Amino acid sequence: MPAAAAIDIRGLVKCYDDFTAVDDISLRVEAGEFFGFLGPNGAGKTTTINAIVGLARKTGGTISILGYDNQTQWREARRLVGVSPQEFNFDRYLSIRDVLIYAAGYFGLRGRHVDERADMLLERFGLTSKSKLEYTKLSGGQKRRLSLARALIHEPQVLILDEPTAGVDVELRLELWAWLQALNAEGLTVFLTTHYLEEAQELCKRIAIIRAGRIVAEKPTHELIADGSTLQEVFLELTKS
Repeated sequence: MPAAAAIDIRGLVKCYDDFTAVDDISLRVEAGEFFGFLGPNGAGKTTTINAIVGLARKTGGTISILGYDNQTQWREARRLVGVSPQEFNFDRYLSIRDVLIYAAGYFGLRGRHVDERADMLLERFGLTSKSKLEYTKLSGGQKRRLSLARALIHEPQVLILDEPTAGVDVELRLELWAWLQALNAEGLTVFLTTHYLEEAQELCKRIAIIRAGRIVAEKPTHELIADGSTLQEVFLELTKS
């Protein structure tokens, strides 16, 4: 029997009243893969992520995480996934260290191991000196690092990143790339949405492109770049918007 996919989406549909945001898409992301999910604004990327992690109720289809159905076995599936969303949604009354400690608590984790892991992640992402500050005192780049640290606090096997480098400077973007490549080299599966073509080229081994709720291409990155036509069409649309 083949190993379970990190993310296995089959026939996913998500409708909001008369609008179909995601229209019968299927994707398979293998364990240990660095997978890119590209498309213009409003294409259905974030809706797909929300369906994967259970924040959006599916209209149709199935999603499994490493073999666990994310609807009928949601506790097991959700425990395996860490998410860094587009928007910052930290509790403004917590120190950034407590942001990590509380996030671990949502997964039933507590105690010395969690404290040590929080300190390790703060160190890894250059936030140790800020550990007692509220997140409102952080710069935009530091908030991005905190979002990534929070996504990793419970030691997930799948990391989902929704526009992780949006609005950050070039230096931090390169640092984030290096961190993500190192995490992937350690065996972490990464599912990335981005508007930056060079980011997808640098990081992703395989890319799917979604437009108007449908998958219009899915290929290894080098094949998609070589073909070029679909990528040019999508990124011209992004630039136009």
